[in-house]
Amino acid sequence: MNPADLLAAMTRTVEQLAAYNEIAKALTSTLELHEVLNLVMEKVRTLLRPRNWSLLLQDERSGKLYFEVAVGEGAEVLKGLQLAPGEGIAGSVFASGTARVVEDVGQDPAFASRFDQASAFRTRSLLAVPLIARGRVLGVIELVNGVTDAHFTKEDLMALTAIADFAAIAIENARNFRRVQELTITDEHTGVYNARHLRAQLELEMKRSQRFHHPVSLIFLDLDRFKAINDAHGHLAGSAVLKEVGELLVSACRQLDSVFRYGGDEFALLLVETGTDGALTTATRIRDNFRNRRFLQSQGLELPLTASLGIATYPEHALSSVDLVRAADFAMYAAKARGRDDICIADPNMGGSSGMPARAIKK
Repeated sequence: MNPADLLAAMTRTVEQLAAYNEIAKALTSTLELHEVLNLVMEKVRTLLRPRNWSLLLQDERSGKLYFEVAVGEGAEVLKGLQLAPGEGIAGSVFASGTARVVEDVGQDPAFASRFDQASAFRTRSLLAVPLIARGRVLGVIELVNGVTDAHFTKEDLMALTAIADFAAIAIENARNFRRVQELTITDEHTGVYNARHLRAQLELEMKRSQRFHHPVSLIFLDLDRFKAINDAHGHLAGSAVLKEVGELLVSACRQLDSVFRYGGDEFALLLVETGTDGALTTATRIRDNFRNRRFLQSQGLELPLTASLGIATYPEHALSSVDLVRAADFAMYAAKARGRDDICIADPNMGGSSGMPARAIKK
């Protein structure tokens, strides 16, 4: 090896060691998945300099792979696509747990051209390495087209494999941390968030609303005559109904909204960037879903159940999180007082500060 090549090899080794050191430090300083993955992929860029590169993870529900990180030409399009394990080179690497270097994808029958067609990008060579933690494949790091479109080398494979090992540890740690967090903020009976998390999220959304001058709405919901179900069918049946109620409420909301079990048979829905009219639309849909639903059908029962709902909106009905909760709660009790199976909106003239100010919505 001549001096120039030796110097280049030594420089590359030093750069790799520095990159590994930075990634290792990141793993011990944060459990925020996106922060660590962005650092990992930045090191991929500086060390291996691919034209395009991406990190795919398996969705824990659907089992499909999705683009958690995608960088390069047409990358934004890729973020909306998914592939099944075994599909394409990345899918085959995921399914087998074995890395692959492909010099010419046109000669590889596993190559899936639909991603090039979607992104208007031409893949020539490809390097894909599995992300493996505790013997389980979590995803794939994929590099497309090397420097000046040259194919990838065994040295590139070794470097990316080392980076993938770090990334797999980061993903596993972040997911475990998230699961622990979810246990502290989730109601064990219904699977929705608990009241403690409502208080924290409401404070956060109120601050965002004040900063960006958009409304935030709160819906309080109480199940009508729920005690009769417990009395007639037992508390296990009652708990099963509460779980179905949680599922009904989640399905009736947007992904950016949140559902909480406030206590007993009371639930709350936090609707971000939503005014009173939007909250009323959601509340009406929920009320109608209850009217059309029969609970515990899997147990051979056909239990009808209705709900009373109260709506309050910042800043129309309250200027603090405490008053917003009070206003929504008062409106809900007003709906129950008017005969149940109804919706009431807090009175803006009262601010939810005393009495039971609310106006009813026609059934």
